[in-house]
Amino acid sequence: MSSLRNSLPRRAHKERAQPHSRRKFGLLEKHKDYVVRARAFHQKEQAIQKLKEKAAFRNPDEFYFKMINTKTSGGVHRQESVANKYTKEELMLMKTQDIGYILQKLQTEKKKIDRLCGMLHSLDNPSSSKRVFYAEDREEAREIRAKVSEQEKVPDVEDLPKNIKRKMGSSYRELEARQGRVRELEKIYMDMAMQKELQKKGRKRKLREDEIVSPTSRPVYKWRQERKR
Repeated sequence: MSSLRNSLPRRAHKERAQPHSRRKFGLLEKHKDYVVRARAFHQKEQAIQKLKEKAAFRNPDEFYFKMINTKTSGGVHRQESVANKYTKEELMLMKTQDIGYILQKLQTEKKKIDRLCGMLHSLDNPSSSKRVFYAEDREEAREIRAKVSEQEKVPDVEDLPKNIKRKMGSSYRELEARQGRVRELEKIYMDMAMQKELQKKGRKRKLREDEIVSPTSRPVYKWRQERKR
């Protein structure tokens, strides 16, 4: 009977739409929409109730340092500036650590570039190493010369398989990307080293363009010579 009952056609129940007189209020709210709205309303109500209880039972003698280190601007608590939070010695130490990290990355990239250059040796330039063969007569010398020329014949790039050419292309692209990264790291390292030197003691001044021997786009500084003990 259950299979017969399931095979009979059933009426498709449609959701009730908003009456024509209430079309201005938008779509008709269903029960699931009411549940979502009610939960959001009760969550806000509970949060407000907890804040009221917290304010009612607040200790009037309570104190913490953010009461004097922060201020309210437009209803939002903003912390005061911490520009002078660290001393000069601490700033120099952090600058040294940053320079050491950049230098380590620079050396790592250079090692990877050397390894790639060793792998991607040019196919057009054969090896410069030479071998000495000894022959008893001219005929044997011609045979040895013919065998050596066949063995040392360099294959053309066009004759290589597609997978090898694809790997070579990706390796050359990686080499170019790493070389560009090395140039950027060297520039960052030079800038950070210059900033570190400028933070040290000693009188210095920035040279004018007519005082620079070799023109450069970066600023050049000159320190006043001091007598050392």
